[in-house]
Amino acid sequence: MAALAGCGVHNAVVEISGGEVPILDGSSEPFVAAILKAGLRQLHAPIRAIEVLKTVQVRKERAWARLDPAANLSIAFEIDFPDAAIGHQARALNMANGAFVRELCNSRTFCRQADVDAMRAVGKGLGGSLSNAVVVEGAEVLNPDGMRYPDEPVRHKMLDALGDLALANGALLGAYKGYRAGHSLTNTLLRALFADSSAYRIVSLDAGKAGLLPGVGVSFDDLRHVA
Repeated sequence: MAALAGCGVHNAVVEISGGEVPILDGSSEPFVAAILKAGLRQLHAPIRAIEVLKTVQVRKERAWARLDPAANLSIAFEIDFPDAAIGHQARALNMANGAFVRELCNSRTFCRQADVDAMRAVGKGLGGSLSNAVVVEGAEVLNPDGMRYPDEPVRHKMLDALGDLALANGALLGAYKGYRAGHSLTNTLLRALFADSSAYRIVSLDAGKAGLLPGVGVSFDDLRHVA
């Protein structure tokens, strides 16, 4: 979902022949590369977007996620893990002008070794390995090649958020902020937004507004020059 949204795909049919989407290297980069290789076709229809009109926020224990009104989509995320290999990380991005492809798409999913052990003890995560996830234990990154960025975990959380927000079924105009949030909380946030008809409206975008959406103008040059 993040790859589709980050490449500016607003209308697609996805067919899956297996039980789940393959994890590949744990990031969106292989999907982004495939989308850019196939290319996009412009449809002769206006792009409809969901404009956030007022702040909506949800919480679960210490975690929270919020949407504020904004001219275009931005994502700000903050995480805080006890493992020194991750620790406290924060990052914010305006998602226009190919920012997703250049700065987020190759950030891999991550987990703690204790989580891996717990999953495998109940027969889950058996296909996971250091080739498709970053695994940490305390201050140590267990992957031989380390992290792709010092803040790769928070970048992946932002990648996740973009994909989760794409489930709104339309381009989103708003500022997303998350603290220790995950897939479930971002989904709860969208449900809270749509439960309040005064919090959003559906708009058709002119060329200027559409030009600020994630993925507009993205090319393989953006993929080659990831941050």
